[in-house]
Amino acid sequence: MHSLDEFATAKLTELESNQLRRSLVDSTRVGGIWVERDGKRLLSFSCNDYLNLSQHPAVIEAAIAATRQHGVGSGASRLVTGNYPLLGELEARLAALKGTEAACVFGSGYLANAGIIPVLAGRGDLVLIDELAHACLFAGTQLTRGASHIFRHNDVAHVEELLTAHRANYKRVLIVTDGVFSMDGDLAPVAELADLARRHDAWLMTDDAHGLGVIGGGRGSSFAGGDRADVPLQMGTLSKAVGGYGGYLCASRPVVELMRNRARTFVYSTALPPASAAAALAALDLITGDPALVARPLAKARAFTRALNLPDAQSPIVPVIVGDASAALDASALLQDEGFLVVPIRPPTVPAGTARLRFAFTAGHPDEAIERIAALVREQVMAESR
Repeated sequence: MHSLDEFATAKLTELESNQLRRSLVDSTRVGGIWVERDGKRLLSFSCNDYLNLSQHPAVIEAAIAATRQHGVGSGASRLVTGNYPLLGELEARLAALKGTEAACVFGSGYLANAGIIPVLAGRGDLVLIDELAHACLFAGTQLTRGASHIFRHNDVAHVEELLTAHRANYKRVLIVTDGVFSMDGDLAPVAELADLARRHDAWLMTDDAHGLGVIGGGRGSSFAGGDRADVPLQMGTLSKAVGGYGGYLCASRPVVELMRNRARTFVYSTALPPASAAAALAALDLITGDPALVARPLAKARAFTRALNLPDAQSPIVPVIVGDASAALDASALLQDEGFLVVPIRPPTVPAGTARLRFAFTAGHPDEAIERIAALVREQVMAESR
């Protein structure tokens, strides 16, 4: 065996022994909320398509029409020949929704964070990052080659301590956090962090991947309190509630122009396919035009948490923490036997000892199905983990 294969096999064996090895499972989505796996139809509570817009006829037709007009791919970086008109239209719509001067669309949310953060911070600068921030925020932070400190989850006082102790030692300071945390479903204290950043001349950046379309009337976590929080860097994705693919940054015009010139994942990446841009535009029409649709995923999540006597859900994401990886696998298998897909989340995605079932609620989940799965979780999963 080649030494490379020996290395890979040893690593896989180690993962297997700790019940942390993952594998791909062919899945066919049906009607937005159903998934077919291994010949079985399951009601999925693991999809981030919160408004089921990936299956909406208007969104699908927009993608088809754009493909017919512009082709399957953009053909180049946007700075070469890939800047087709739909991208500018999409950026204008995103900026208007988020209340900023401009926006910049990237190929994905991961590409956005890997590109944005190193433009804003480098050697001699400091990044403060929430301990539970998404992996791509940490990836972007590592690419800065600057200093970084991790602050305790959603702990504004800890951020202030770090700023008081270190702000004077650095030219620029960037604070980064999820707006809605993808594994716990809780919201960042965005308004408080924004005030703190302003007082210390730091820049706040929020990753709103799981906020756009479902929080703050659909405008995202910066609007969770009603009025827009003063967040100068609102990043997000088009792959969750918007139902398609892509990432973006909404910010001032100078910041966006800087990204178009210096963000390596923008400059050196082929532009988003036309179908994705057109689909996002159609989805934004639905998000801005149907407040009842936007409100539904959170209402469904709260019906679930109330059935389990848990604190009210803050977002469509609800974790049920069971402890170790084997317990999460067993709980997922139990629910699958009952016709539900709830994928177990294990380390390193979540901290050791906090393996969980991560429930993602969508506008289309039937109320009676939520009642049934809540009863199963209460009577079998939670009872086992006590």
